[in-house]
Formats: sequence, structure tokens, C-alpha cells
Amino acid sequence: MQVAVLTFDGFNELDSFIAAAIINRQRAKGWRALITSPSKSVTSMNGVTIEAQRDLEFAAEADAVIIGSGSRTRDIARDEALLAHLRRMDPARQLIGAQCSGTLLLSRIGLLGDRPACTDLTTKPWVVEEGVRVLDQPFYADGNIATAGGCLASQYLAAWILLRGAGEEDARSALHYAAPVGQKEEYVGRALASVRPFVPGVRAA
Repeated sequence: MQVAVLTFDGFNELDSFIAAAIINRQRAKGWRALITSPSKSVTSMNGVTIEAQRDLEFAAEADAVIIGSGSRTRDIARDEALLAHLRRMDPARQLIGAQCSGTLLLSRIGLLGDRPACTDLTTKPWVVEEGVRVLDQPFYADGNIATAGGCLASQYLAAWILLRGAGEEDARSALHYAAPVGQKEEYVGRALASVRPFVPGVRAA
């Protein structure tokens, strides 16, 4: 499973890095979550500059995509050339998730349809302006489209992709590694309980 973690200038480190790190716990089984950007390097909202691992073309090729958020998302949402690249994504063959203000981009490229969605509190008014019904919950998925609200809800997008592409055992293992010592079962249980209802055929272990 190849996962594109879309990461733009002004990106939120928690969105991109947490999801990528959890998914990459499956690297031994051929999984790779890759920082995917429109330029060779991008700088976060806190001034951290990183090199992209793949260019934006990868977003249309990957098995799954996570659209991260950041401080410049509203500018990106007005960039028609960039949005044209994103419109090449296809939920008929890809899992596509959006985090916080990434939900705004998902709406702009027409992939939300009439689905309700999750986002962060700052982005909520902008998403509502798009005509989207915003849910007061951390995660929601319908078919191959998922959204999450709140930086630390990035673990739920990672769990969703792992549940859909690998299964309960692998999702639980990856989350367990990242969870705080002494609270692992609590964290893993909460994450899976938040995501499992949106993954057909997956029940509590």
C-alpha cells in the first residue's frame, strides 16, 4: 500500500508526521507513507523545512491519500492549477482522507458531494460556507472518503487506512506502538472505536 501524505507550505506538522509515522509501522509488509508536495521542499507553519519524498503527481497514483492541513490552505484552495492536480484523484480506486483544513480542499475539488464532514474549529466556518454540514465529532467516513477534525485526529485517518487496507490486527499493532506507555489499551481502544463503525465488516476484536 502506497500512501501520499499531501503536505503544502504552511503545513501542520502533527497532521503529516503522525499519520505517516503510524502507517509506516507497516513498512515491513510493503506499506509506505510518503510526504507528497508541489515543490521540492515545504516549510511548516512553525518554520520547519522538509524535503518532499514525492511530487504532486503521486497523489493520483497512490493507493491512498491523506490531505493535510496548514496555515495556507485557503490560498491553496484558490490555486486552480494546483486544484487541477488534486482533481485527478479517484475515490473509485483510492482511499482519500482529509485532515482539518484539508477538508476545505476536498470540498473544493468536488469529492465530498453531499457528505457531512469533520474539520477543526478554525476551518469550520470556511467549510460551512462551501455548503458542507460539519459534524461535531473527530472522524467520519463514507465509502472511500474520510475526514477528521483536530490535529490529533490524524491517528484516526491512519487507523482507517490500516483497517481498510490491512485489517484489525495490523491497525491495532501500529497504534499500540505509538500510544503512551501505561495508556496503550485505552488509546488503541478509543481510536478503533472511533473508526470501526465506518469500516464495513470490521468488528471489535
